[in-house]
Amino acid sequence: MKLSHKPAAIVFDMDGLLFDTEALYQEAFTQVASEKGYDMPLAVFHGMVGHPWPVNRVQLLDRYGAAFPVDEFGAAVRRHFTLVADTRLRLKPGVLELLQLLDELRLPRAIATSSRHDTVQHHLAAHALHGRFHAVVAQGDYAASKPAPDPYLNAAGRLGVDSRLCLAQEDSYAGVRSASSAGMTTIMVPDLLQPTDEVRRLCAHVAADLHEVCGFILDAFLPQVA
Repeated sequence: MKLSHKPAAIVFDMDGLLFDTEALYQEAFTQVASEKGYDMPLAVFHGMVGHPWPVNRVQLLDRYGAAFPVDEFGAAVRRHFTLVADTRLRLKPGVLELLQLLDELRLPRAIATSSRHDTVQHHLAAHALHGRFHAVVAQGDYAASKPAPDPYLNAAGRLGVDSRLCLAQEDSYAGVRSASSAGMTTIMVPDLLQPTDEVRRLCAHVAADLHEVCGFILDAFLPQVA
């Protein structure tokens, strides 16, 4: 696969794309649900992947009813996640290599995530990635969350680049829809969710990992750097 044009900027999702956090969130949600006596099939959690807590809060209330102690449940999930993330937060394969390539190509890059700013800063600090991104767009920075285009349009605006010239990387259905609707060339790097036919149509490519994304970007710039 070759990119249709040289990207002028790169926009990353965070959870499940830069950091192996979705598996930790899945563990936290299912563990807390089990402890509190609620049945939570994986399909329920997978339906929340890529969405911010305010959206997932509504989904949980819709499923379990108005009496469900959703804020208590959410707080317990966050405590469990924080506990395991302190020792098990891992970078996804190819992150460092891709950031090094973007440094060499002098390409601006941003994060567009459904997570909160304090969560983003915690994860970046854990792997000494502060300063490797030129902008961070997180929960609270946009009117409508993924799958709306707002997070990605905001990120492009902060980088000063037309969104149609950006390359986005995502692991969730909501994220792919968001980036695609913002006009960005979108690559899905699956984590917990495998691409559907609809998602494949929205993507320029489905990559195995960020090492493969490195290859796509390098090929797009190869005549220039040769």
